[in-house]
Amino acid sequence: MKYLFLLLFSFGSLVAQELILTGTVISNNKKMIPARYMGYVKKINFEVGDSVEREDTLFELESAEFDILESQANLALEQANLMLDMYKTRVNVFKKRKHRLKRKKSMMPAMDFRENMEDLNENIDDISGSIEAAKVLVTEASEKTKQFATIAGYLKIKAPNDGVIVERRIQVGDMVAPGMLTMIIVDMKHLEIEAEVAESDLKYLRRNKVVKITIPSLDYKASGFIKAIVPSANPMAHTFKIRVSFEKTSDMIFPGMYAKIYIDLTDELANKI
Repeated sequence: MKYLFLLLFSFGSLVAQELILTGTVISNNKKMIPARYMGYVKKINFEVGDSVEREDTLFELESAEFDILESQANLALEQANLMLDMYKTRVNVFKKRKHRLKRKKSMMPAMDFRENMEDLNENIDDISGSIEAAKVLVTEASEKTKQFATIAGYLKIKAPNDGVIVERRIQVGDMVAPGMLTMIIVDMKHLEIEAEVAESDLKYLRRNKVVKITIPSLDYKASGFIKAIVPSANPMAHTFKIRVSFEKTSDMIFPGMYAKIYIDLTDELANKI
């Protein structure tokens, strides 16, 4: 009877056993927006706190050096096309002369016909070679202009995904360099809760374990699950980070908010008895 009472008491005490962790709401998709080309900030289209969609132009750069190089590339392409057209026109002229010469063959001495035909064929061959060379120039110039078209895309910095601008480090007129951090965008649709758990409590946790979460400032309650247990300990506090995924049903939940995680230990403790 005594052992039965102790057993019932042990199981009764497990009902209310839970581990409570404090954590912070974080975004699972935070983007650092760098500049990809050197230039001056010409225009900024969004401010801190604005929502953006993927492919929105965040800001634009201007670069005098790029403008000069782009103009030179476009001019080179235009000249190469003009040269190609000129050679094509010339070869057509000689081909027409050759055609007329063939029609007059019966009216000309054989020697004169042969000499004129050789001259025309020689001219056509020379110009045909020039046409091939001009085609190479056109191809090279076209590739150059395509490269500058790509660089032109670098001058318009676009949002990589939907989100909210939480930080802006540039102003109109600022000069930026490749790799320089300009903005930070946070995805508000994919939020998680990050918390630290003591090394001694790791035995109660497992991936995909269902937990309850609250955000006290909003009186928000929901269920979630342990998405990850980060295998990197804090050597000073001997704690490990965990990530809890939950369904966001309120637009008032933002990264940085204080949250609590309630982990039911009943099953884990029961298994140890």
